[in-house]
Amino acid sequence: MNLKKLVAVFSLALLMLGLCPLPVFAQGASGTVKGVCKDAQGNPIVDGVVVWANQDNGQKYTLKTNKKGEYFSLGIGGGTYTVTLYKNADDAKANKELFHFGKVTVTLDENPPVDFDMKKLAIEAAKGQGLTPEQLKAQQEAAEKAKKENNTVGKLNEKLAAAKAATDAGDYETAIANLIAANDIDATRDLIWFKLGDAYRMSATKQTDPAEKQKRLDSAVDSYQKAVQLKQAATNDKDPNANKNLAAYYNNLAEAYSKAGKIDDATKTYQLAIAADPTAAAQYYFNMGAVLTNAGQADKAVDAFDKCIAADPTRAEAYYQKGVNLLGKATLQGDKMVAAPGTAEAFQKYLELMPTGGHSEEAKAMLASIGAPVETGFGGKKKTPPKKTN
Repeated sequence: MNLKKLVAVFSLALLMLGLCPLPVFAQGASGTVKGVCKDAQGNPIVDGVVVWANQDNGQKYTLKTNKKGEYFSLGIGGGTYTVTLYKNADDAKANKELFHFGKVTVTLDENPPVDFDMKKLAIEAAKGQGLTPEQLKAQQEAAEKAKKENNTVGKLNEKLAAAKAATDAGDYETAIANLIAANDIDATRDLIWFKLGDAYRMSATKQTDPAEKQKRLDSAVDSYQKAVQLKQAATNDKDPNANKNLAAYYNNLAEAYSKAGKIDDATKTYQLAIAADPTAAAQYYFNMGAVLTNAGQADKAVDAFDKCIAADPTRAEAYYQKGVNLLGKATLQGDKMVAAPGTAEAFQKYLELMPTGGHSEEAKAMLASIGAPVETGFGGKKKTPPKKTN
């Protein structure tokens, strides 16, 4: 292969490097509810049914207690609820309740337990209205606090909904304005800071002034960091999605760093995402490889894609991008192009996993350029001879 053809092959490889990491989205505006149910003898109510009925929109969530009488659920929409306990599913169908609480507020995150202690409730019912002044005051303060919280949640949900609609329409300025307004209402909600970071990061791509673009990215970084701090402070081991959401925050923070040209900060932050949620390591290593590819750090990119492959050996795209980075390290010996070790294997593995995938033709062309055989998942091998030299 002459020098002109080698340059053409390298150009093809460089065209493949326009790779973008994938943002990860955290859960929306919803809360976590839980509690323990005990009968009149103080024993756990096993296989009991707890129904959370939203007083605002009629939405119902039916939860079942475990052997300890516990119930737990994620994704309950914010609002005011009536919470009703039934001894079992049959009683729930017949509407034979044991007890219910009215006007229970669900906030955007984890909520205080709503327990049903039938023994304690029976004692309180026997006392009737015989509350001490202190108890009455505490009850009134709790009700006022719940009312205030419910009002705050309602306003925040309105701002979040408006920001989402604006973001979906590509109107990031309106999204940013709504999210800033939400933080003015209550600046302690990590989800709002996370969404604000997203809006700043996405708006940066529309800026033609480099200074303004950098300013938007800096604001995105600040917002993501605030979301991380709040999420870490609120993380509860009983919430199975807490670490996943924290990892999502780190992932998008890393992307903001990368767009600002802070590659070292980006790779370190991807490592934090992996540590927070090892189950998604393949995705975060792939995103890291994408950032390093775009930064021209081929060796580090290959290492990231190798770790992605180790976490998920079936991720075809990782093999392809590894091959592209390795192809950029090819050398010319005389008129022959010599690929770095592992280049052909990477492209062949991609074709084995995705013989008709989106990069299949490019992978075959690159294999042909280095005189390697084309292999597909159909088990066949087809020798593709190197192009003739002039």
